[in-house]
Amino acid sequence: MPRPYRAAFIQPPVLRPYSVGIDPADGAKVENYVVTQMAGTAKILPRLSTPILGYNGIFPGPTIEVERGTKTTLTVKNKLPATHPTHGHVLATSTHLHGSASLPQYDGYASDVTMPGFQKKYYFPNFQPARTLWYHDHGVHYTAQNAYSGLAAQYRIHDPQERGLLPQGEFDVGLTITDAMFAANGAMGYDDNTHSGLWGDVILVNGVPWPVMKVKRRIYRFRVLNASISRSLRLALSTNDAMTMVATDGGLMPAPVTVTSWRHGGAERYEVLIDFSKYKVGQRVELRNLSNKNNVDYDNTNKVMAFDVVSDPVDKSDTTWNTVPTVLAPNTDVMGLTKGMVEQKRYMRVARDDKTNLWTIGGSSWAEVIASGYQKVFAQVAMDSVEEWEIENKSGGWFHPVHIHLVDFKIISRNGKAPMPYEAGPKDVVYVGEGEKVKVLMRFGPHKGRYMVHCHNLPHEDHDMMTQFRVALNANEVDEHDPMTAARPEWDND
Repeated sequence: MPRPYRAAFIQPPVLRPYSVGIDPADGAKVENYVVTQMAGTAKILPRLSTPILGYNGIFPGPTIEVERGTKTTLTVKNKLPATHPTHGHVLATSTHLHGSASLPQYDGYASDVTMPGFQKKYYFPNFQPARTLWYHDHGVHYTAQNAYSGLAAQYRIHDPQERGLLPQGEFDVGLTITDAMFAANGAMGYDDNTHSGLWGDVILVNGVPWPVMKVKRRIYRFRVLNASISRSLRLALSTNDAMTMVATDGGLMPAPVTVTSWRHGGAERYEVLIDFSKYKVGQRVELRNLSNKNNVDYDNTNKVMAFDVVSDPVDKSDTTWNTVPTVLAPNTDVMGLTKGMVEQKRYMRVARDDKTNLWTIGGSSWAEVIASGYQKVFAQVAMDSVEEWEIENKSGGWFHPVHIHLVDFKIISRNGKAPMPYEAGPKDVVYVGEGEKVKVLMRFGPHKGRYMVHCHNLPHEDHDMMTQFRVALNANEVDEHDPMTAARPEWDND
């Protein structure tokens, strides 16, 4: 087994476009990328190699960074084995850019799968404000195993406002946190406890167990993604010092929020500033995990990574080295939504069906959506309409991070009270804890079509805690953006 704080921190490589062009429809710049889903090996354990599935054969996959307003295409080549080398299922995949307002046929609709030997070209508009997104596998019924095996990576949109306020370059650091268990031969073990969830005993940051990062005595920005398939986190510093939350799933918050810890569900992204100038050279500061109810914890799952403060000189001409902005993004569209704008209220319960042993959301499951020919919906919503959704978790034994595709939303209450202070920013995943009831506001658009809602505890999603809503499209109406037919994968001749 690996031991904490023996390995050096690394960041995944940044992917470069293979070509750059112009969209003739509007003159926008277009960057073209390609990634290959393939089997690979990772050096996670001291003496054994671990088989993985990765974008370009690495875990996490390469990071993609683009400027707001620059469109991208991402060709995803499925060169995986015909079946999963450990679990045996067919390695059909669907790539979801989580946090992007993509057209339905490019949104990673779970049943829109690409088989081994095929490829699919995805189009991403990138018109949204700066934010941390991530791309991951979303293949129907096997998302958990595929993402757990390594098919996950960060994707970032930059804009001038974010660039002017927050650290950039080497001081803008991605932390993709996962957990894993290992078999005696070094392979990742998989046991989802009868589809309840998987909680590993090794914490990985960017694919490295409990790494150590050398930091200068200045402010750093950390983009923290919980890519664990089930585990939630509650992160804190070993010094109990405060950190500054500056962004949530959908980008900058209206104003920074001081936190000493926060609850962080699967697929949520939080961006925090940590000021290392207050520490002495040679001091070690740990990022720890205080955990939450209904996780399964082990000897070292209370540790995440360590920071060693070094004496490298700090460039003080970069004003972000010691400056925390007081105002971030006060006028974002989603944070301006109010209850007075609401045109429709809906109720959604997340639960486990005692008879079928399937997870349900909004009273139905993805199996019912498939049986309906992909027509059954939880909600029919109008373009640009504002709705309030109440999501309730009456189950005592599980928490559910609920993800709504296409939109950013504003959390307005949790159990009838104000949301957590660190949730005061645009979100696309909401942590619905045991016995909790949350209300969120969102405006639907800008695209017509069908989009998914599901639990991001991925064994729950796969069995079968996923439904969909339809925007500005009537049942059985001809759908030019049908996610199952509008952009089919093609045979890869490469």
